[in-house]
Amino acid sequence: MSSAAPRGDFGRLLRAEWTKFRTVRGWVAAMAAAALVTVLLGLLSASGSHASCGSGPVEVACPAAPVGPDGVAVDDKFFFVHRPLTGDGAITVRLTSMTGQIRKPDVTPGRRNVVPGLVPWAKAGVMIKESTRQGSPYAAVMVTGAHGVRMQHDFTHDVAGRPGGVSRRSPRWLRLTRSGDTLTGYESTDGTTWTRVGTATLTGLPRTVRIGLFATSPGDLTVTQGDVGGSVAAARFTEATGEFDQVELQGDTPGAWRDDDIGVTTAPDGTPHHPGRAGRSGDAFSVTGVGDIAPAIEGTAPERPLSGALTGLVLVIVVAVLFVTAEYRHGLIRTTLLAGPRRGRTLAAKALALGLVAFAAALPAIAITFAAGGRILRGNGNPVLPVSLLTEIRIVAGMAALFALTAVLSLALGALLRRSVAAVITAVTVIIVPHVLATTSVLPDSAARWLLRLTPAAGFAAQQSVPQYAHVLGHYAPIAGFYPLPPWAGVAVLAGYAALALGLAAVQLRRRDA
Repeated sequence: MSSAAPRGDFGRLLRAEWTKFRTVRGWVAAMAAAALVTVLLGLLSASGSHASCGSGPVEVACPAAPVGPDGVAVDDKFFFVHRPLTGDGAITVRLTSMTGQIRKPDVTPGRRNVVPGLVPWAKAGVMIKESTRQGSPYAAVMVTGAHGVRMQHDFTHDVAGRPGGVSRRSPRWLRLTRSGDTLTGYESTDGTTWTRVGTATLTGLPRTVRIGLFATSPGDLTVTQGDVGGSVAAARFTEATGEFDQVELQGDTPGAWRDDDIGVTTAPDGTPHHPGRAGRSGDAFSVTGVGDIAPAIEGTAPERPLSGALTGLVLVIVVAVLFVTAEYRHGLIRTTLLAGPRRGRTLAAKALALGLVAFAAALPAIAITFAAGGRILRGNGNPVLPVSLLTEIRIVAGMAALFALTAVLSLALGALLRRSVAAVITAVTVIIVPHVLATTSVLPDSAARWLLRLTPAAGFAAQQSVPQYAHVLGHYAPIAGFYPLPPWAGVAVLAGYAALALGLAAVQLRRRDA
């Protein structure tokens, strides 16, 4: 009896707060306007974004990035010297040299400034790949420019081997074996004693695959300070060359070696743009490649249409503050507290009712904007990065949670300050302003990251669709759409601020007269 009564009392308070909200037409209209503005501004933003790529004398829609086995967009560009492998088998090579070239900013106008060197994630090694189709499953063992030996598979998976580079005085032996769907990578410093680097299971791998040597090199990323703050990132051409010998194949590998420049782009006149190349003499191979084999992080993010959410959140903040300060202004708070003498419970019911309303209003608005905005972007020729269905659901639900928690935090500030203007300004300052400052060319990257870790604006991480990858060099900064916290961690920070503010408001409500 004693436990049922409080639950029933809270339910009564919750219904009373819901009734109070829906009977004030201005609050209902403003919440509906927040949802409508989110949709309209988002679709307008998507409609204004156009892209095209040259194809000879005409402009066409830019091609979408290939999709890897995990359903994410990938870069799959490299030079591949390969043969067919039917059934089980292996490839063993000695890598005796790894060199490269990097395009730097021109010192003399009109004269290309190309210097020798390797970028950290330049790669040369051995690979088994389902086919030469971009995005098809693979596993590879490689030496990198600055991260030692690695075994990578299916673009998103990376396992570290021994550190260090390679030279003619200190070569590296690499081996990759296939047994059914299981591929295992090994490395050795002498060709006799082998150390396993890692194992990958490529479910559904066909009986006949491609096996061989490869090289590739992603762009040289430079980040410079912007004129008024923020940062500017640029990636310039690089290439990597691997020198291999003592190439040994095991298994059924009929036919001759074949060269393929996987994913090479062509200039308007049809000639390859920055092509790779290969040369061979007996069992010695020289392979030069350009590109990367990794998840794609450059492109149009699918959350771009959600830019209208900022304006919608401002309207939610106003409604949430008024939901409590209007009662103080008109003296109705006394009636509310007479109906619910347990003041903390009454405030919790008010916060829950408003949070549910904000979530219910935002959920369909975010879903419509995300889906329709994505179709508009693709229709305008933008190569939108694909994401999984679970990621789409997480973005929609996470952004709706952002609206709900913003409403609760704003209501708590209203209860603390009891002044509409002061509470609205405070809420906008701690939620909206940090996000604007961090994602525009105002603050250095480090300051922007800390701002999105320590303020309620961390909740905006809910919309990030493309994760950061340790084995992909990128401009992982808020100005480029990357948040310093994972999506649900960012939402948790916002939830923590909302809970803290609500707790302080409840304490003040108990101590002060209404």
